[in-house]
Amino acid sequence: MSGRALLMWDERVTGYDFGPGHPMDPVRLTLTRDLVRAVGLDRALTVVAAPPAGESTLALVHDGDYVAAVRRAGQDPDAVRTSYAAFAAYGLGTADNPVFPRMHEVSALIAGQSVAAAEAVWRGEAEHAVNFSGGLHHAMPGAASGFCVYNDAALAVARLLELGAERVAYVDVDVHHGDGVQAAFWDDPRVMTVSLHEHPRTLFPHTSGWAEETGGPDAEGGAVNVALPAGTGDAGWLRAFHAVVPELLAAFRPQVLVSQHGADTHVEDPLAHLAVTVDAQRAVAEACHALAHEYAGGRWVALGGGGYAVADVVPRTWTHLVAIAAGEPLAPGTQVPEEWRHQVYARTRQPAPLRMTDGREPRWTGFEEAGYDPADRLDQAVLATRRAVFPLHGLLP
Repeated sequence: MSGRALLMWDERVTGYDFGPGHPMDPVRLTLTRDLVRAVGLDRALTVVAAPPAGESTLALVHDGDYVAAVRRAGQDPDAVRTSYAAFAAYGLGTADNPVFPRMHEVSALIAGQSVAAAEAVWRGEAEHAVNFSGGLHHAMPGAASGFCVYNDAALAVARLLELGAERVAYVDVDVHHGDGVQAAFWDDPRVMTVSLHEHPRTLFPHTSGWAEETGGPDAEGGAVNVALPAGTGDAGWLRAFHAVVPELLAAFRPQVLVSQHGADTHVEDPLAHLAVTVDAQRAVAEACHALAHEYAGGRWVALGGGGYAVADVVPRTWTHLVAIAAGEPLAPGTQVPEEWRHQVYARTRQPAPLRMTDGREPRWTGFEEAGYDPADRLDQAVLATRRAVFPLHGLLP
């Protein structure tokens, strides 16, 4: 492997724009790209713009009639209003997924970045590759869902399988359940999907993400879900991650690690109820990097995801992710460049953070050192996952 890291970026991905007032504001992508550049990371990696995913690639996950519907909707958004029921059956034209011009082309472009990242890592052209515009993990084979049109994460995994990978691990730390990726590989023993998320009782998608969901008949243990109680902060979030993910990856021995790093676990995110900081998010990115080297030969594809505190949180979290992948991790106390802070205010009229930290030092206690507290809701959630999945991999819960 070259050891070189790739950053997948094409300015046109900012056309993924559901319109004024929608939480998925593409300014979060622009501000992240500019912060990556402002802290000097461009010198430590290669920036690549890949082509859009083509029809045959999209077909690895998505139904042809759905792709056609997305294309029609983006060509004539006004027609969606007059044929609402027909498009709503595909999840299009809803409050979560309004139609916008060139929806197909831009969504396929984002998917193309994740697929190309996976190809480059598998072929040894790069050791790590990041697409922070990706991680659109809710899209289903035949429908848009939760702000996600094409499931680039699932497409990246599917492409790895097509290229010959026999074991791919997908680890999702977005605050929402990675339901679309789980559904795509529910009965495929070549893929392990691991999702840590706020409990579906209190957060979208509400219909999936329980510990008891462990995979289909041919892939028992291939789906792993840690449903965290609302209010979980840094210590609990990191405790849950380290109590579940490393042991399962050690047992599964993936050839590639694909991870999704939604920033919406943050305490300031307006759409969820966890209380995680940028510092803990950075610690999990570092853990994923280390796990890729320990269990997957260093092959690591890292994606973005949710995150709706678009000025204060998302750019810092994903810049840390890029820095870790590039082998140039940023010290938490790094000052945010002044010119970038001016840009944030000019674009959003929000004050920008001063440093790359929330001022916390992530700490947690592991199950091995401290055992578990049966009265603690976080420990109950972790133990439910371990009891459901660990024995399927020959591990003690």
